[in-house]
Amino acid sequence: MLKENYLKILERVKKACDKINKDYRNITIVSVSKTFKAELIKEIYDAGHRDFGENYIQEALKKIEKLPDDIRWHYVGRLQTNKCKDAVGRFSLIHSVDSLKLLNEISKRAELKNIKQNILLQINFHKEETKAGFQNIDELIGVIEAGIKLKNINIRGLMTIPPFTDNPENTRPHFAKLRETFELIKTKYSIDRFDILSMGMTDDFEVAIEEGANYIRIGRAIFGERKYD
Repeated sequence: MLKENYLKILERVKKACDKINKDYRNITIVSVSKTFKAELIKEIYDAGHRDFGENYIQEALKKIEKLPDDIRWHYVGRLQTNKCKDAVGRFSLIHSVDSLKLLNEISKRAELKNIKQNILLQINFHKEETKAGFQNIDELIGVIEAGIKLKNINIRGLMTIPPFTDNPENTRPHFAKLRETFELIKTKYSIDRFDILSMGMTDDFEVAIEEGANYIRIGRAIFGERKYD
């Protein structure tokens, strides 16, 4: 069942890419596996998938210990500074950096572990109160200029979660604006490997791909509704 769900998403990704003449292999599907047991993740893994997203540190760490080492784990939830010590070095990419304070704490923890941590900066230009993220370009630029000086941080790109809507087309302006911001930063700054635009989820990922996303975060369409013990 889960394998079939994953393969259906892969086919939809291929169709969305064909529409804009883009190679689907350049799209990373992050399967958001929060609240789902390791055994279910292994089903998707056995279908050839390697990128999984988690929201809760302690839950994720238990799964990381149980599952194969070649999985690329993504932290997609809101990260508290007091959890950085557990997150840094365990996730290949932290998608949700939303403040300079958090960025500095991640850098500090990465330095202690003698690693470079890949991160994305979360954008909230629509200023939705229930979501985190940088709310204007000046704030974002200030954090980027500080971040590029941190030797244990790799700023890999940007992430956003648009406002909920019943019509995926309503998300297009939000995705387009993030792409424009992404291109502006690439032009303005020389950042090594600034190459990830993470946007689009189950209900709107085709639109996100059309607007330039190369990372999409898919939970419900693969795993179904969330499971709670």
